Amino acid sequence: MKNAKIIIAGGTGYIGRYLATLFAAENQVIILTRNVNEADNNAFEKFHNASHASIKLVQWNAKDEGDWEKEIDGSDLVINLAGKSVNCRYTARNKQEIFDSRTNATTAIGKAIAKAVVPPKLWINAASTTIYRHATDKPQDEISGEMHNDFSVQVCKLWEKTFFESRTPFTSKVALRLAITLGTGGVMIPYFNLLKFGLGGRQGSGKQMYSWVHIHDVYRSINFMYENSELDGVFNVCSPNPVTNTAFMQTLRKITGHKIGLPAFEWMLKLGAPIIGTETELVLKSRWVVPRKLAEAGFTFKYPRLEEAFANIIAAVPRRKYHLF
Repeated sequence: MKNAKIIIAGGTGYIGRYLATLFAAENQVIILTRNVNEADNNAFEKFHNASHASIKLVQWNAKDEGDWEKEIDGSDLVINLAGKSVNCRYTARNKQEIFDSRTNATTAIGKAIAKAVVPPKLWINAASTTIYRHATDKPQDEISGEMHNDFSVQVCKLWEKTFFESRTPFTSKVALRLAITLGTGGVMIPYFNLLKFGLGGRQGSGKQMYSWVHIHDVYRSINFMYENSELDGVFNVCSPNPVTNTAFMQTLRKITGHKIGLPAFEWMLKLGAPIIGTETELVLKSRWVVPRKLAEAGFTFKYPRLEEAFANIIAAVPRRKYHLF
């Protein structure tokens, strides 16, 4: 993709920053964020001091109309990553904020596209592979995958429903059901902290499946969608080679040189989750998902296997991040 105007809503998170940096090399990137005026915000500082003159931050509140809509008009690609993190306690208030942050932002973008004189070619909305049921018997794909009705599935269903019900007749729409995304930041930070203290063993039984994707393959899949304009609908963005939780942690210890990895039993996770403000579902749900539609469309992953993905990530991470010395 070259010489395009790309809008990234909620783009100051780890995935958004990564995408923005790569896209900015040959395109104009507009980040829609609520943190433009907060100089002490780390993400703001990163972009404010960036060498890329082609990255611009624009204020929005992720729900209301405003001047930010002008950026949508005449853009080529809109990527929506906005939404409150699910890494929290599922209190009534947090649940509502998780729902609202996703549906409000999606609705607002849909209205802006509908009003645009020159609407974007493609609108990509983040979604999640956690939309599928807890699966230990068989992999889930976009065609035959099954969904139950627990909280995380409800969130995903409503998010996608809001997205596809937005009326944008001149803009193609793709929901990227992202697996756990691996890179030098994001979810890897807590894993590095576990390794430091010898706690890099399995979580729970360790038999639950772990679907993952390297962050660079997220970037490549978005390029792929843009270049293949006939593609639309939902796509699982995950490695074709998911692993068990035990295998995931074993591979991470091997790549980082940690021989000891004490396990975290389920009862320990249930005791600790309230203390650190999270839910056990995030590590105990078996996410066994495969990218059927991407494979059928001809997409190939640069990092299809966990060993390759970890080797690339660890090579770019200072040793002190995952070792005590």
